Amino acid sequence: MRILFLVQGEGRGHLTQAISLGQILRSAGHKVVGAMVGTSPGRNIPSFFQEQIFAPVHHFEAPNIIYKVQGGGMNVGRTIATHLAHLPKYLKSLHRIHETVKQINPDLIVSFYDTYGGLYNMIYRSGIPMICIAHQYLLLHPKFIFPEKSRVNQFLINLNSKSTSWLSANRLALSFREMPSAPKLKITVVPPLLRKEVTRLTPQQGSFILVYMTHHSLSTQVIEWHQKHKDVQLHCFWDNAGASEEVVFDSTLTFHQINSEKYLRMLATCRALVTTAGFESVCEAMYLGKPVMMVPVPNHFEQECNAIDGVISGAGVMSKSFDLSVIFDYLPKHIDQSEKFRNWYHRGHQLFVREIAEFEKSIDIRRKMQSEI
Repeated sequence: MRILFLVQGEGRGHLTQAISLGQILRSAGHKVVGAMVGTSPGRNIPSFFQEQIFAPVHHFEAPNIIYKVQGGGMNVGRTIATHLAHLPKYLKSLHRIHETVKQINPDLIVSFYDTYGGLYNMIYRSGIPMICIAHQYLLLHPKFIFPEKSRVNQFLINLNSKSTSWLSANRLALSFREMPSAPKLKITVVPPLLRKEVTRLTPQQGSFILVYMTHHSLSTQVIEWHQKHKDVQLHCFWDNAGASEEVVFDSTLTFHQINSEKYLRMLATCRALVTTAGFESVCEAMYLGKPVMMVPVPNHFEQECNAIDGVISGAGVMSKSFDLSVIFDYLPKHIDQSEKFRNWYHRGHQLFVREIAEFEKSIDIRRKMQSEI
């Protein structure tokens, strides 16, 4: 089958998931004919995506989260206001997506939680089936455990997840652990998507703490803790476009621009990972047997849900800030979940190929019926 990807470009997770699924699909004889990726001001699509997707990449302007300047987390009001002001621009992006789909004419579209996915299905009705993949679809599962007193936030995030997958054929919900699917809600629970590069690494017990943050403004919290604990070696990855490739703050704190190969090498040799609670980063650490301290970005309900789910799955501990003392208190209590996680992960190849095969059958039937008319 000829498959076109539609990928949310914010953060690293959806990009690496697309790379991983591309590897699985090609090994099963399918062809990824292109990847449409949303971009926004101040955020560059990491070079590793262009290098490893092995398909033409088409960019379009997309909404993004706006953060407070001094590491205060997501600025909800400004994010909403900016999106409304740029609505005409986003409608043009939707049309651009449609033109790209018409030009490529794929058999199937796979959307990685892209904002435009459901809107595209609703407005343009292209007739091309769409599968939606993301950890966020697990939050639609009736057995998902949410933070206490969060009904409004639950409604809003699930409304967003539904809107990204309107009229989709199925939702593949990536999960830290095995759970029953919910077919009536079009939810199939599947293992995480990790790049082959992760599975080829040999974990070693290092002495330094690795830090990954989704926005460089959060670095102020790391520096504040570091000033009081200069004996602890820290290596931090950020997306600070205005900084050089490597910023040596002092002898025990170094900031690195996001670099896939370098990050994974350090993840395999660190003592523990401290990260904003992105699903992909936690999965990589679990596969390599690294304890994780998950710090949800303030006002980012999705990450708060990820962190709670990660704790339930045995990934590590949750913290409200980059107070690294929390991970040091937790380390003696950590129970390695890597074997259990790997067993779940390695079932993924078969499950994803099977899901795509089901659509291939239905597409072949539809083509046969059309040829007989």
